[in-house]
Amino acid sequence: MEKKKVDFRMFKRLMLYVTPYKKLFVFAAFCVLLLSFLSPLRPYLIGKMVDNYIVNTQNKELLLRWCTGIVGLLFLEGVLQFVSSYFSNLLAQSVIRDIRKKLFAHVVSFRMKYFDKTPLGALVTRVVSDLEAITQVFSSGVMEMSRDLISLTVVLSLMFYTNWELSLMTLIPIPLLIIATRIFAKAMKSAFQLERKQVTKLNTFVQEHLTGMSVVQLFNKNAEEYDKFVEINKGHRRAHINAVWANSIFFPVVEMLSSLSIAFLLVWGAINAGGKNTIEVQAMYGQIIAFTLWIYQLYRPIRQLADKFNVLQRGIVRAERIFKIIDHSDQRQESGQLREVNFGQNISFNDVSFSYDGNAEVLKKINLKIETGKMVAIVGATGAGKSTIVNILGRFYEHQSGTIKIGSVDIKDISLSTLRENIAIVLQDIFLFSDTIHNNITLGDESISRSAVIEAAKAVGAHDFISKLPDGYDYTIGERGSVLSVGQRQLLAFIRAYVYDPQILILDEATSSVDNESEMLIQKATANLTKGRTSIVIAHRLSTIQKADQIVVMELGEIIEKGTHNELLSENGKYRTLYEKQIFKPA
Repeated sequence: MEKKKVDFRMFKRLMLYVTPYKKLFVFAAFCVLLLSFLSPLRPYLIGKMVDNYIVNTQNKELLLRWCTGIVGLLFLEGVLQFVSSYFSNLLAQSVIRDIRKKLFAHVVSFRMKYFDKTPLGALVTRVVSDLEAITQVFSSGVMEMSRDLISLTVVLSLMFYTNWELSLMTLIPIPLLIIATRIFAKAMKSAFQLERKQVTKLNTFVQEHLTGMSVVQLFNKNAEEYDKFVEINKGHRRAHINAVWANSIFFPVVEMLSSLSIAFLLVWGAINAGGKNTIEVQAMYGQIIAFTLWIYQLYRPIRQLADKFNVLQRGIVRAERIFKIIDHSDQRQESGQLREVNFGQNISFNDVSFSYDGNAEVLKKINLKIETGKMVAIVGATGAGKSTIVNILGRFYEHQSGTIKIGSVDIKDISLSTLRENIAIVLQDIFLFSDTIHNNITLGDESISRSAVIEAAKAVGAHDFISKLPDGYDYTIGERGSVLSVGQRQLLAFIRAYVYDPQILILDEATSSVDNESEMLIQKATANLTKGRTSIVIAHRLSTIQKADQIVVMELGEIIEKGTHNELLSENGKYRTLYEKQIFKPA
């Protein structure tokens, strides 16, 4: 019983999204209401026509008028069905557009920690296929269920008004149908929940393995991963077959019960015809025909109600998943209010500590001052906490204690959009979209002109290689820039940073995976990019940071050394050890 309350609450919450489209909803509902009355009225009129103008008077002129009227009624029903279907779907798509916008805006506001723990395939399922299922709640679920319920009421009313004895006779199988419908609805809900789990599992597996196909092939795991896919696919098939199995049983049962009602109708007519004269028997023809048509109109809505209840249940199961994400707030990035901030000031880390999981500290009491316009290099072994400093400065993760300030302003008080507009980060693993080079550089910002892009490319040293591509800056580079070399992708990231003209520049392992020729171009680009800007450079290759104004050495989340290249070499500490290992590394 508790589950039904939760479902009803979800349904009410979904209906709140109809509010901006009240006029559309009312118009579609009005068409549905008219249909609910017109369809049951047609058998009644046909029965009257049979009794009055075929069996009794046989008046061809009046019969023609009645036939014309019934044909007109059928035409009106067709128009209303088209209009109600069109506007119901228009309402559904409008509502789903709003929910999808809200969901996506909420997802992109999450901290990176959320994406670290949530499979991308599951999120894709929520944003795409789950919302498509909810579309049916508005396009065919709510409207058609309302129409079927009203139609049932009108049909039953006309049946009892016409002949209450005959009505009771034809309704004998109805209790069996109600029991079958309840069992069917319960079975379908369980089947849909299992199906959704399997769809999410399948989407997640496919998305992850297509993205990581190079790893699968590199380690020759094609066969093993295929076997895993086969097992997941079996589970998906099994879940879908469960739903099909329930449908396969329910709908033949409905057909059998409707045929049984017609049989009772005919038996009753045959019994009552006995002992009556011809005129009395003829008076029953119209009722028999009307009741035969009503029986189809009675069972069809009941059968469709079960089917639409299915749609409703499926939509609510998906809505629960979607609202779970929308209601998820503890992972949302905290956003400050300040938008007018002078980023041309010193950056200071004061006793900053951070942990990804809330237990093991990755950064421990970091104290660091980065002067305006200076280049600070951060070095250390893998896991020392270098990239974490970048993550918390850009507020991709929120630090737990201490303060990070730009001048006297805490970065938590600055709006995220303002902060990130003034910080550009060039990562080692560059993400490029399946789009043109120009759009990958501007990220769709139409205020950045082609001439500005070309100027930036020349400053970085990438204009030559771009010009040699088939369509130059309009060349589509494929998913993740797969047609470009690592060095070329890195240069595009430098151009991207250059055109956005940031106050603060962060280079995270920008040359660790490129060849010597590309490294020379990147070093030149680095010199141009960092000129006049506050820069933080994280590097494994110590040869690229010797000219830094300050070098910070980190180990296990702590700063153990600070100074210039020459100062740190003279201290014979960790930096000198790292430097000598690289300089004298055997070929």
